[in-house]
Amino acid sequence: MSIEVGSKLQGKVTGITNFGAFVELPEGSTGLVHISEVADNYVKDIRDHLQVGDSVEVKVINVEKDGKIGLSIKKAKESERPERPERPERTDRPQRPDRGDRPQRPFRGGGDRPQRNRNNNDRGPSKENFEQKMVRFLKESEDRLASLKRNTESKRGGRGARRG
Repeated sequence: MSIEVGSKLQGKVTGITNFGAFVELPEGSTGLVHISEVADNYVKDIRDHLQVGDSVEVKVINVEKDGKIGLSIKKAKESERPERPERPERTDRPQRPDRGDRPQRPFRGGGDRPQRNRNNNDRGPSKENFEQKMVRFLKESEDRLASLKRNTESKRGGRGARRG
């Protein structure tokens, strides 16, 4: 019987580390059950769940090219659990009205307010060419950087910062 991803096997715990447990599988191969694959809840110490010599059912979750075998105890148990029944519909809260009953609100900019361009200026449509826009952008950018630099230096106690 070859070890394939998805198969369930019976194994024996041969070693325990802080990060998982080594399980000897049939045919003498060994795989690792990572600590996150031991139980459904958080496992702080794997020794609370497994001991060397324990017989466990594991599911093969991956087989790497170098021969490492990844195993899971919790995924082997998942199929044993009964499926969850469907949740009944709640009747204690009012149902939302259908969207067709409400008037459609216009998307951005509707209503009585005048439209504004991106910079919140009331100049109207822009007649600037590319060079003028670049000059304006660079000036605004330098002003913002200077203001930011002034504020951060005063908070850090940099050059020229007032102390009081």
